[in-house]
Formats: sequence, structure tokens, C-alpha cells
Amino acid sequence: MENINTGLKVQSKRKGKASSNPKYGFWLVVLGAALWGVDPLFRVILLNNLTSSQIVLLEHVIISLIAIPVIWKNRQELKQVGWRQVGALLFISWGGSGIATILFTMGLSSGNLNAVLLLQKLQPLFAILLASLLLKEKLPRHFGYLMLFALAGTYLLTFGFAIPIGHWSDFVQMGSLLSLGAAALWGGSTVMGRLMVGQMKVETVTSLRFVLALPLLGLITLNEGAGWNLPEFGTSAFALVSLNLIGQALLPGLLSLLVYYKGLTTTKASVATLAELSFPTAGVLINWVVFNEVVTSAQILGFLMIWIVLFIISRQSDSVAKAGTLG
Repeated sequence: MENINTGLKVQSKRKGKASSNPKYGFWLVVLGAALWGVDPLFRVILLNNLTSSQIVLLEHVIISLIAIPVIWKNRQELKQVGWRQVGALLFISWGGSGIATILFTMGLSSGNLNAVLLLQKLQPLFAILLASLLLKEKLPRHFGYLMLFALAGTYLLTFGFAIPIGHWSDFVQMGSLLSLGAAALWGGSTVMGRLMVGQMKVETVTSLRFVLALPLLGLITLNEGAGWNLPEFGTSAFALVSLNLIGQALLPGLLSLLVYYKGLTTTKASVATLAELSFPTAGVLINWVVFNEVVTSAQILGFLMIWIVLFIISRQSDSVAKAGTLG
């Protein structure tokens, strides 16, 4: 569920009429982002039987069964990887794919589902800040003011219109903090992914992201010491848990990334930002229908404030790219 749109161009070889059609790409971005929104449908149900780290470990095991053959096929690329690329890959896999997903899963179990979901739209802002620090990229115009506006939206998503006065626990919303941690790590993964541009194919990096996270996730799960509360093998309950695990890994996990990347190759950043509204829309709708989580007016306002900031930044990025092309 890593949202990678920070206003950056994604280049690929365009083949066929459909793949070069911007309208076709727009709807692929809509579909890919909407698949991220169904994540809580699987993950929250799995939390009834498994811990956050157990869920993420099993999810990575399932995806790795598909990823390992891809790595083997493209194994020649691994021979040209330097220590800088190794560091980037470890951050992407351990931070973005492993720890961030655990934090997000924990957030769903300890906070307002809609707030945890909507706060993920802050990820591009973390990516822009880290790109400025690590890659020396120029910040968007008026970024300081835009960041303050987005932080005000974050406050509304977390606390609503209330002023949290009293105990520290009234101020610190654990679910929201976990979600912000996940968004920061996913944003960092975007920056590390940029370091890999031109070094490896997208499918190789994506596959390594899941496979390299397995040792860390195994240690985290082992150190946790929690029992595996799986239903008895062969029962309908076991089949339900298994189907949810597979669905979680393949739909909002692997398939969403493949569809999203494909659509982004022919979709402008500002248009993709609009298309990605399908992500929180699908998530909030599922939370309402399945988990009886009703979005509040403060959450709607807060989300709109964050989205306006992202849209302005995306428009700036498109203008810079267009000027560079004309020049």
C-alpha cells in the first residue's frame, strides 16, 4: 500500500495502443489505488487470529513465492549492485515493506480506522522532505506554508475539532502515531527507490523488497514470542484465515502495485493525485459497511486540506516538467 506518487516522472517503454492512452492509464491508477483501500478488509479480520508481525510475515512469505522466480530470472542484475544500492534495498525492504507494514497493521488495531487510513496521504510530503535532505532536490514553492496547512489537516484527522487537554494519553493517539510512522517509512522508501532508478528493473526491486524483508520479519516475530493462534487445519475457520491472507498479499499487496505502476507510466502527477482519491474512498466505504466506522466532518475537512496540498505540489511538478520539455 505504498503510495509512490510524489510528482516524479515514471518512464517506461510504451507498447500498444492501450498503454499509451492517458485515459487508460488514469483508470489503472484509480484501480490500483482502490485496491490499497481494501487492505483493512483483510488485515483487520486477520488481527482476530494473528499478531501484526505474524500477518506481515505470512504476507511476505506468500508474495516471495512469486518474487523469488523473478529475482532468479533477473539475477544478472545483482552482480552490479554496490554498497549504496544494498543500503537502499535494505531500507526499502526492512523499513518500507517490513516495519512500516507492521506499524500500519498495529495502527488499525489501536486507532480510528478512517484516521489511520487517511493519514497515509501524508506519505508524499515525507518523501519530498527526505528527497531534499538526501538527494538535494529543490523543495516545491511555499513548501513551509503548505506543510503547515497539511499538518492542520492531520490534526483534524486525528483529534477532530476538539482540543485534547488533560492526560498525555488524551493527546497521543497511538493509532495515528503508528500510521504516521508507517507513512514516513513508506515515504523514505520512495526516496531510496529513486536511488535504484537505472540500476535495476522495477520488477526486480519490487521482488527484492519482499524477499529481503523475510529474515527481519522472522526475527521480529520470533522475538515477539506470541503463539500462533491459527484455527485447526482443515476447518472452515482455517480456510477463511487462509483466504484472507492470500487475498491480502495478492490484492492490496502485489496486484495493486503492478496495476498502479502500469497506469502511472501514462498519467501526469497532478492527474494521478486526483485518481488516487479512490484509495481513501474505497477504504472509508469498506470501514463504514463492514466495520461501522463512520467518517466525521472533521476527517473529511482534514483529508481535503492534505489533498489540496498534494494537488498544488503535483501541479508545480507538472509545470516544471513541461517547462523542461519545451526548453
